[in-house]
Amino acid sequence: MKITEGTLTEAWQRTVSEHALLHGVGLPPVALSEDELEACAERAEEAGDGSLFLLLDEDGTVHGRHGPYLEVFATRDLEQVLYLIAEDAIGRDGGSPEETAVTLDRIDPAWGRRFRSGCLNGTGTVEECGRDPLEGLAWMAKSWREQAPYTTLSFFRAAPGQPVDAERLALLYGADPVQVAAGTRLKDLQAVDNGRAHWDRQWKSCCFGQAGGWTFLLHHDTPPGSFADKEAYAALGIKESVWLTATSAKAIYTLDYLRDGRQVDDDWGMLELIWYERGRAPYLRGGELDFLNRALRRAELDHPEVTSTFELYFHALEASLGLRVPRRDFAEGEVRAAYWAEG
Repeated sequence: MKITEGTLTEAWQRTVSEHALLHGVGLPPVALSEDELEACAERAEEAGDGSLFLLLDEDGTVHGRHGPYLEVFATRDLEQVLYLIAEDAIGRDGGSPEETAVTLDRIDPAWGRRFRSGCLNGTGTVEECGRDPLEGLAWMAKSWREQAPYTTLSFFRAAPGQPVDAERLALLYGADPVQVAAGTRLKDLQAVDNGRAHWDRQWKSCCFGQAGGWTFLLHHDTPPGSFADKEAYAALGIKESVWLTATSAKAIYTLDYLRDGRQVDDDWGMLELIWYERGRAPYLRGGELDFLNRALRRAELDHPEVTSTFELYFHALEASLGLRVPRRDFAEGEVRAAYWAEG
């Protein structure tokens, strides 16, 4: 059945009347054009209201927006629309993700299962994590916000479980070939002049290695040899890369995920980690990054003791993509390291 403004209004009124926990929850503003939605969102922004808006196309597609441009879902399934309205309304009450799940359980057990899985069709449930999230990638999330140990965390692989050659990658980006050949470790750089020499040069250094089926290269600023030899770079056979970049002075923290030569971002452009709020999926539901929405929901429910959204985000990246950086190697200075080659 094609969704119209009338059927949407009637369906929401019926849903509210059947469930006491939804009493008083109104249908979000419904706009029939981009201009109408923009005007409605501007009024809400002036009033400090960050709630959901709906844009209804002529073909019956319902677009959920936060503000005039940030689209969080698009569907022609009326039941999905009703669920997403309820999820948004209950989540904005300020409870924890588990409390939101319990409330949705009481309205409809299928809605509770859907929220816990993070998947719109209610499938894809993941087993509980059962381990300390800070032992994987999330251990560096807090310091990374202050650009430590490095501003840019980049990961590369040729195929799932097939990391690229770490030494060749580091050399292509400009690592000192003498230090790479010598197997220099971070502790070697830190040992010179009781660490004072490395303190002065750390912004011109990198660390690299393999973990979780990926090759990682961590560095500050733009390496001097970035893509200088395009043929050699192509010969590495890279099919996927993930880049996490922090600019703490501007509070900008970005994710770039490339697969088979194209950006995976649902045409959103720059993806900022600060879009993620605990209990709310940061990316388009059912979109290319929905796997990360689901991993974040699982992280929230498995680790209620983790209050940092950055740590949850990093843990979700590990759970969904397998990204890791060896914590012990960094703590003991055993991770491979080099300065950028002079000249």
